[in-house]
Amino acid sequence: MADVTMEQTQRNSVGAGKPARKRLTRTDAGIWKPGADREDPVAILERQARTRLPMLVPIRYARMMQSPFAFLRGAPAIMAADLAQSASTGLEVQLCGDAHISNFGLYASPERNLVFDVNDFDETLPGPFEWDVKRLSASAAVAARDSGFSDQQAGAAVRSAVTAYRETMQRLAAMDSLTVWYQRAAPDDAAELIDKPKQRKKIAQTVDSARRRTSLQALNKLTEPDARGIPRIKNQPPLLMPIEIVDQQLVEATLADYRSSLPDERRVLIDRYEIVDFAMKVVGVGSVGTRCSVVLLQDRETASPLFLQVKQAESSVLTAHLQPSDYPHQGQRVVIGQRLMQSVSDIFLGWCSGPDDNWYYVRQLRDMKGSADIAALSADDLAAYSALCGAVLARAHARSGDRVAIADYLGTNDVFDTAMADFGLSYADQTLSDRQALQDSIDSGRVQVADEPY
Repeated sequence: MADVTMEQTQRNSVGAGKPARKRLTRTDAGIWKPGADREDPVAILERQARTRLPMLVPIRYARMMQSPFAFLRGAPAIMAADLAQSASTGLEVQLCGDAHISNFGLYASPERNLVFDVNDFDETLPGPFEWDVKRLSASAAVAARDSGFSDQQAGAAVRSAVTAYRETMQRLAAMDSLTVWYQRAAPDDAAELIDKPKQRKKIAQTVDSARRRTSLQALNKLTEPDARGIPRIKNQPPLLMPIEIVDQQLVEATLADYRSSLPDERRVLIDRYEIVDFAMKVVGVGSVGTRCSVVLLQDRETASPLFLQVKQAESSVLTAHLQPSDYPHQGQRVVIGQRLMQSVSDIFLGWCSGPDDNWYYVRQLRDMKGSADIAALSADDLAAYSALCGAVLARAHARSGDRVAIADYLGTNDVFDTAMADFGLSYADQTLSDRQALQDSIDSGRVQVADEPY
């Protein structure tokens, strides 16, 4: 059997890229108009709330109402339903499922180097590549408007993101698969996009801050010693609440199951630690109400701390609109998707089931994590940051999808870039409308909201 050359593979992929333009032209990809039968956005949020902890759902709504960007962050299920109503390219990748610009950030590689990558995978699932690009585009436009920038500046931020995505995909299409797999973004890549010395200084400060965000820092912030000098997690309701002792067996059983998901060498590592304390912790915007705990462990020999986050994994919001995951265990779905999309991943990443019949995934709570203050960015810097996110997203997609076909679909001109700018601004309008619908539901008493977002 003759060897299949890289050139032959690329020709076959190009053949897949051109027909995709017939299924969805690049210009049509930028059109957003809600259909007459569009589902009530508040009903979608209410359906999600049925599986959440009732006492935390009002906090979720309060956080979503802080701004249009906060609303967008908390409403991936609404956008997923909208994307499903449009034609698609059929060019599938492993989707992040919630690729807004705040779901990119810094974290430590196993070698303790900082990398910049996608960092949220609760909704990950295989699907059309443009769904993630549209989510990214909408988020850049909404964030720009939240900062008081003009629609021209908002469109420029979207175009920067999508141009970087397209050009990176073109570059990756010319590489072999192993070279693509080794690609990663470092903090210096962000600095190179910023010309102003003042902004470069801010990036350096963000990097320094991320390097300090470790389990040792979390120990000082989240705990206080008991009468015997043993660190105990502080009671800071409603965001951080120690778990009652009756639930200790649940936590221990869950972590025992988590251990079985780790490679053998990581089991040796985790066995060097013992559980000291655990607490329920409220995180994020869209995730508020899911069951999330932090567990404090200590090295048996040195008492050095290790904080793990045990987070509930529900079905992806994309599941109702795409093929179901190959992994029935939703924690495993999250972990496999994360490992597939990220250039490097947390060494403690794993999954487990709890005696409460819920699925969970586990990761370090703080592993030199850092993120940009989106609201503090100037219009030019938002465009530069959006470009970095677009380039990283292309690299993540190229690991699982047909990068040559996607590059061929996108082309070398700016047709798709301009279309996504149109989409981003149109969906920013939709976000305002949906947020108002939630406000109306709060005013009518249909939805209960917390007095403050905490």
